[in-house]
Amino acid sequence: MLKQQLNFKLSQKLSPQQIQLMKLIQLPTQAFEQKIKQELEENPALDSGKEEIKDEFEEFNNTGEEDFGNETIETEINVDEYLSDDETPDYRLSANNYSADDEDRQIPYASGTSFNQYLKTQLNTVRLSQEERDIAEFIIGSLDESGYLRRSIEDLMDDLAFTQNVYTTEEKIEEVLFKVQDLDPSGVAARNLEECLILQLSRKAPTKSIELAIAILEKSFDHFSKKHYKKLMSKFSISEEELKNAIQEIEHLNPKPGGSYSSNTKIVEHVVPDFTIRIVDGELELSLNGRNAPELRVSRDYSNMLKGYKASKEKTKAQKDAVMFIKQKLDAAKWFIEAILQRQQTLFVTMSSIMYYQKEYFLTGDERNLRPMILKDIANEIGMDVSTVSRVANSKYVDTPYGTKLIKEFFSESMTNDQGEEVSTREIKKILETVILEENKKKPLTDDKLAGILKEKGYPIARRTVAKYREQLDLPVARLRKQI
Repeated sequence: MLKQQLNFKLSQKLSPQQIQLMKLIQLPTQAFEQKIKQELEENPALDSGKEEIKDEFEEFNNTGEEDFGNETIETEINVDEYLSDDETPDYRLSANNYSADDEDRQIPYASGTSFNQYLKTQLNTVRLSQEERDIAEFIIGSLDESGYLRRSIEDLMDDLAFTQNVYTTEEKIEEVLFKVQDLDPSGVAARNLEECLILQLSRKAPTKSIELAIAILEKSFDHFSKKHYKKLMSKFSISEEELKNAIQEIEHLNPKPGGSYSSNTKIVEHVVPDFTIRIVDGELELSLNGRNAPELRVSRDYSNMLKGYKASKEKTKAQKDAVMFIKQKLDAAKWFIEAILQRQQTLFVTMSSIMYYQKEYFLTGDERNLRPMILKDIANEIGMDVSTVSRVANSKYVDTPYGTKLIKEFFSESMTNDQGEEVSTREIKKILETVILEENKKKPLTDDKLAGILKEKGYPIARRTVAKYREQLDLPVARLRKQI
């Protein structure tokens, strides 16, 4: 049976403007500048720079309507709402450390020879047939950022046939591969770490330690990688000192021969701090990067359009459409300028709250002074939503006296120590890292022993928690930290 009924329902929905504002807040400085550039290109009513154009709009300050037959249209627009007028001082629109005269907006880019180009240039010194050169260049093009060849010879043979129209054999490819492996840096074009290290050792002048190191890598790489030193000494009938010398030779090798060149094949990334914290007379001082405070205004051309429309005696349909277009663009420009100001305020208020919440850390630089802090703590202090604080923290950097830090690094969970006080997990991690660094590397501490030491220091945490924190610090298990 079909029936109709009326239901009332309350719901909350974000407006398109609110969504755009949230996206603006999330953008770091460089991405924010790109957004402004895009908006200036798309909206002709928006212009950069500061210009006194108030007088030209004075006659349009009163809102009214013009007749178009049976239709009416709002034509008088309060353009001053879209401008920074004389009543707003410049310091309200600029950051404390910003000066248009001395700011360098240019981003430096690194230049140099790419890893692939460097290797291909060396091919000119090697005697190769055209077929061998084609294979060698294809091998070089197949290397990853670290200089390794991660693909099988069979796959290379198939790709050479399908993409380069080069029909060859696996034996021929392997023969050319050995020639590529003779190029600099040593270890390039290796198929795995073991081969990479052996290639580097084989170029050194032969000594007893180097010969032993090569033998260890060729015959007992698994024992070496797992640091089973007793098994190695037994298998090769060597003393601890001889093993130590061989391992030192291996440790001096480069496991990523292409690493020093890989950056030249990528877009250079630069971290631009969004905030700066300085200590002045024992007090913290926060400033917002001036690039987050652009000066925007309504375009002068649009004032001339409105003036021409006002002076026109006969207002045609085309003029009506033009004025509607102008109003639409003015509304967009007004909202964008207001959104930028609101973004500045949100960023400053949020970072200011974080700075004072972690005042002891910013004054000393000691991570053990970091207080437990979660997004909700800051959101409650500034009266904003947790998602807003998250957008500020996840993508912004702050320049401190102790280096440039990602803001989200200042957030951490809390735990209760043996005195009933809440401490930050960052503090515990710092103490754990210090204990591991100071341990006897011949007998590294297990996770159980680390848990016992932390308990003695007043932090009763379980072994599995120690293991979790150790992994987050990128520290290996005790067996892999062992040295001889």
